[in-house]
Amino acid sequence: MNELTIDVVSDVVCPWCFIGKRHLDRALHLWHAEQPQCAVAVRWHPFFLNPDTPESGEPYRPFLERKFGGPQKLAEIWQRVSEAGRTAGIEFAFEKIELRANTLNAHRLIHYAQRVGTDGTAVSRLIEGLFAAQFLAGRYIGARAVLAAVAGECGMDRAAVQSYLETTEDADEVRAAATEMQRMGIGGVPFFIFNKRLAASGAQPPEALLQAMREARPAT
Repeated sequence: MNELTIDVVSDVVCPWCFIGKRHLDRALHLWHAEQPQCAVAVRWHPFFLNPDTPESGEPYRPFLERKFGGPQKLAEIWQRVSEAGRTAGIEFAFEKIELRANTLNAHRLIHYAQRVGTDGTAVSRLIEGLFAAQFLAGRYIGARAVLAAVAGECGMDRAAVQSYLETTEDADEVRAAATEMQRMGIGGVPFFIFNKRLAASGAQPPEALLQAMREARPAT
């Protein structure tokens, strides 16, 4: 059976990455209907949208107002993101988010899920759960206990995840992977790489991702 690989570079505090993930899910659904003989392997890679975020987090709205130039600019951005989100079935609840998270431990959790051999469907469910926890429920995904809870809700062993997160295991590897993404010239997320041949930047619509998959599919 042929296999198509998709490398996804993202950060779980990026709302456009949530939209991009939903668009990828739709593209994969279309792909499996169109090309049932060609399997797809998706691999997620870390990116730190704001690498200087304190480990304890920081107040969400004040940070974004400083970053984007005030309350009015932020409101305009949230409106634009919310409108794009609705096309992917997402109702962003930015007003529920109190703290912006440092995402090192969230990326460690994703790395752990992929390293221990969690199947692709379960990894996708975990990443969806992390996005939803923050952007739909306003949960603080910088907290290890919250991350472990989300993992448990997604079918992982919560106690094992909690024990892992209480260590610093894989932290250097995750940081190195994020540095490698930047070394490759990736400066914004989401970013998709198909079969190491084609790339797509931003929350592309499902049809665009599907077309990239067609163009990158291995020769039969």
